[in-house]
Amino acid sequence: MKILASSWLFVAAVTLVPSSAFSTNSLWGMQQKSTALFNYDKDTPSELPSFASKEEYEAFLMEASGLPSGFSIGSAVGSFVPLEAPAMGSLKIKGTIIHLPDGPTDNWGAVFTSNKFPGSPIKVGRARLASGKPIQAIVINNKVSNVCSGGDGVANAELVCEAVANALKLEGGVESVLPSSTGVIGWRLPAQELATDVVPKAIENMQSESAFAAARDIMTTDRYPKLRSKTLSNGARIVGIAKGAGMIEPNMATMLSYIMTDAEVPKESLQSMLATAVNGSFNSISVDGDESTSDTAVILSSNKFKMEGDEIMNEFQNALNEICKGLAEDLVRNGEGTGHVMQVTIENFPGTNLEARRLGRHVVNSPLFKCAVCGNDPNIGRLAGAVGSFMGKFKTDSDVSKMVMTIGGRNIFKEGKFVLEGDAVEKELSDHMVDAQQNEHSDYPEHQKCVNIGIDFVVGDASAVVYGSDLTNEYIAVNADYRS
Repeated sequence: MKILASSWLFVAAVTLVPSSAFSTNSLWGMQQKSTALFNYDKDTPSELPSFASKEEYEAFLMEASGLPSGFSIGSAVGSFVPLEAPAMGSLKIKGTIIHLPDGPTDNWGAVFTSNKFPGSPIKVGRARLASGKPIQAIVINNKVSNVCSGGDGVANAELVCEAVANALKLEGGVESVLPSSTGVIGWRLPAQELATDVVPKAIENMQSESAFAAARDIMTTDRYPKLRSKTLSNGARIVGIAKGAGMIEPNMATMLSYIMTDAEVPKESLQSMLATAVNGSFNSISVDGDESTSDTAVILSSNKFKMEGDEIMNEFQNALNEICKGLAEDLVRNGEGTGHVMQVTIENFPGTNLEARRLGRHVVNSPLFKCAVCGNDPNIGRLAGAVGSFMGKFKTDSDVSKMVMTIGGRNIFKEGKFVLEGDAVEKELSDHMVDAQQNEHSDYPEHQKCVNIGIDFVVGDASAVVYGSDLTNEYIAVNADYRS
């Protein structure tokens, strides 16, 4: 666990600003007040420190939220009445625009959900990517995902894109705008409200300092914003934001994630690098085992810093990997009702890395094991049962006779037998879970601790690290009342 550096402690000390600066009634208030408070000159470490309050966490993110050169971001809030549920009355909807004010970029990449019922923005995004045309803006809305709705979802997405293109006078027109939506599935996108009200206000609030407001305003059931950043040795910068708390077991990316950089990386390389980073991060997490219909990860460059030579390109890949991995872990920790984060490390697996990752997901998705972790109950039989179930279904000929399992570093299973040594071991395992527990209602991440689970097959050479969450009453409460 990394300790809080003195510079971050100082930032926390100067954030005694009115709570309205963080409220939905003043979505861009923080940016208006921020010049005197923040320098935006920090990067996030690979592992975040502990935090004592929401204000301390948000101050930390603000210091690390400086936008790469050549980017502007604006957010706004509007309202709509859902046609599918008018009795709910007027609901708030937020819109965020990411803009390249100096012109479109050919250097962008994206990965999308493999769900067979993709949202209309996914269909538009795939078409944009396949066309090879440049992009100059992304428009994002929360509350309504524009998936399998009545009417013409693609036309509604394009209407919002057209409003952005016209208002910003983009030379590439509507095809240079990428849409993205998250929220309730099945509802029509309130395209007119977004196009005529939210988009103009978001453009009025454009600023080129911080990505913090965007990280906050794309949230739905998220309890706190998620942002990671890294500055390369040549001065180029990468900043990523993400949202997602439920319906998370990605199969390409996950949730919504937007990564901005001023490093000039060719399109083909950027797409390949994004895919590599996604496989080691977003594709290695699960909150509830449900793959979203709207999963999107996008990276785009403003091309301000030349990237010449393998050394700096390798540095870029490593930084991108770190940002995506950090965001992925943040998503699990911020999962709906998450009281514990599980880290499953699989080593020497007799198969491929993909199969090892699938085993990790199988473990963190086991309802019985998730409930045991929730209750700080080291019911290790449920862990063994989950591993054995996967191997029996998908790797029937594999040797498991030498397998070793650990919890919190303590050996609990070896060569087909449990290693149980009385009440002291039971208490040690339970204490490890208690130590990793977090408040599932908290609006900031208290710590970065995990329930550490190790599975070593000894006989293979594949490996994976997968993150997942437990199953709490809060998860059920959130999803039983999601639309309201």
